[in-house]
Amino acid sequence: MKEGNKFGAHRVIEPTGVLPQPAKRIDNTMEIYDNEILIDVDTLNVDAASFTQIEEVEGGDVQKMARHSLDIIASRGKHHNPDTGSGGMLLGTVAAIGPKLKDRDLKVGDRIATLVSLSLTPLRVDEVISINKDTCQVKVKGQAILFETGIYAKMPADMDEALALAILDVAGAPAQAAKLCRPGQTVFIIGAGGKSGLLCAYEARNRVGVTGRVIGLVHGNAGKKRLEKTGFCDYIFQGSATDQLFVYEEVKKATGGEMADLTINCVDIPDTEMASVLATKDDGTVYFFSMATSFTSAALGAEGIGADTTMLIGNGYTKHHAEISLADVRQSPILMEIFKETYATGAGNAEPVNMKA
Repeated sequence: MKEGNKFGAHRVIEPTGVLPQPAKRIDNTMEIYDNEILIDVDTLNVDAASFTQIEEVEGGDVQKMARHSLDIIASRGKHHNPDTGSGGMLLGTVAAIGPKLKDRDLKVGDRIATLVSLSLTPLRVDEVISINKDTCQVKVKGQAILFETGIYAKMPADMDEALALAILDVAGAPAQAAKLCRPGQTVFIIGAGGKSGLLCAYEARNRVGVTGRVIGLVHGNAGKKRLEKTGFCDYIFQGSATDQLFVYEEVKKATGGEMADLTINCVDIPDTEMASVLATKDDGTVYFFSMATSFTSAALGAEGIGADTTMLIGNGYTKHHAEISLADVRQSPILMEIFKETYATGAGNAEPVNMKA
């Protein structure tokens, strides 16, 4: 059996000298190296920014969306959207484990979700079975490779798999919120009615305490109703995060001109960078969890208005993020109710595709 690089560099086809994530093309043959895990894949949880872009380009036609994804995989060896740069994650069953990884707490037949991006994961999809536009989950038949440094989570026995996958997809957001929120702060969450936003709102509510405030921006009516139902926010307003001055005026009104100590951006569309910066006080922090963020726009825009804010890249990984996100939902009956209604097996509208590669 061939020896592999622990970061997966042995899979890179072009360009040479880079790791799998930024690579334009990687080797997706499913013969494993000594330090790889082979997974029989049944579900792709496509990153929200990528899914939204594909849906918009293809006019919501699931047949065209399936072909779009298959074409990405065929050309790149991975589901790495060239327009958004993002991927997603997957759910599957362990099919084989390289000998170098035999000491792990993992065995053939275990159900796992990968906690690394599809934008770096060697992937082969033989068939797209269905697409659920409500959950961004795609049922497939295929296989994938997880590298030695690739992290994963065993599927919890006490939770529906589709529900757990949806939570794990955004696990980095609430875990980072748990680290960033402090007692007495004003925390502003953009996209507070979505799955990452709701989890961040829960963490913020618990951590800012009675002297702090949580403000939420939602776009649609469904998200507004979900957020209101939780009671996590002190102030909720509805509108577009791309309307920068509108967001600024609303946060200014909600804070008496003080603005937010911490802004968490969870939306999956571009052009929301300056709304985030404008809503945040000098010496405050903006956490961009969204993969639709342009960090050029954020940095140069902040410079252009003389905003002295700390801006954090939305790293999808932080220590114990899977455990934290799953615990949040287990501990909050209202979150569990909402997530079950929205993401559990049978939720949403899965449209049949049945398209061979």
